Amino acid sequence: MERVCILGAGSWGTAQSIVLHKNGYQVLMWVGPDDDMESIVKKGENSRYLPGVRIPGEIIWSRNLAEAVQGAQAIILAVPSQVLREVCVELKPHLRPGVLLVNTAKGLEIKSGMRLSQVAEDVLGPGIRDYFAVLSGPSHAEEVARQMPSVLTVAAYRKEIACTVQDLYMSPVFRVYTNPDVPGVELGGALKNVIALATGIVQGLKYGDNIIAALMTRGLAEMTRMGVAMGGHHRTFNGLSGMGDLVVTCCSRHSRNRRAGELIGQGYSLQDCLKAVGMVVEGVPTTRVLFHLAEEYRVDMPITRACYNILFNQIPPIQAVEELMSRSKKHEIEEVVKDTESW
Repeated sequence: MERVCILGAGSWGTAQSIVLHKNGYQVLMWVGPDDDMESIVKKGENSRYLPGVRIPGEIIWSRNLAEAVQGAQAIILAVPSQVLREVCVELKPHLRPGVLLVNTAKGLEIKSGMRLSQVAEDVLGPGIRDYFAVLSGPSHAEEVARQMPSVLTVAAYRKEIACTVQDLYMSPVFRVYTNPDVPGVELGGALKNVIALATGIVQGLKYGDNIIAALMTRGLAEMTRMGVAMGGHHRTFNGLSGMGDLVVTCCSRHSRNRRAGELIGQGYSLQDCLKAVGMVVEGVPTTRVLFHLAEEYRVDMPITRACYNILFNQIPPIQAVEELMSRSKKHEIEEVVKDTESW
């Protein structure tokens, strides 16, 4: 494989271009209409999303999607989740049979509630499964672009596709594991953004470390319940795309979702919060769709429900936290109680 095309020139797409260039591939970046391609090419820097990171001059930039994907052996989707369908529609007439399609976005489609692989399959047809993979895990672009060690996982329906993508990304500073659980890996990356919003909110309220640790722990349990209901394997949520991504998104200074939650906790409106962050906050649309999916699947998701009420029903954050804390008593882990005969 020699040529790779990345669709999306945000922070994550740009960071991946640097990784893949250093791995010896010819990288072509497709730039959306809202991105200042001329400035990026002139400065050798994506100053809007990754200020201070030098972009190799050998990377090719284009606004023409047909031109960008021509001759590519792998196409990387690095666009926000809510425009992925639109991009796949534009890509469809130019996608050659047998070309790898790797999704690296994290989220759920609002209108349909679909996972992003399902969106791709809905547009491109069921045959795309044979060449589709999803890359996920703890991977802030700010660190990946600066060649800081990062470890992720790639899931695919076919083992050979997962291994091919693994080889594509692997380097001394970028380690990739494989996983056959496409739904679980996708859902871990999507659902953790809601929990990161919640931890940000309590940070904004200055409630301390105890509640943050509790939210992350109970949030993982919530993610696992919903993930299993939607077809994921429960063990996947203890891995890199579940717990790993949850930890980094809740704790890192680079996390947009945590930052957005902090602003909400400090009293910002949702509109002002998103304006202040200045980049896509995937946890906001995911909270909306996940709230309704939880009702559809009859899965108890109290943290998600609290976030939904804060974001979309204007419930004060303090009130939402009080309601979480005063719910009826229950066991922490029902399976342990069932397995303990003396209780």
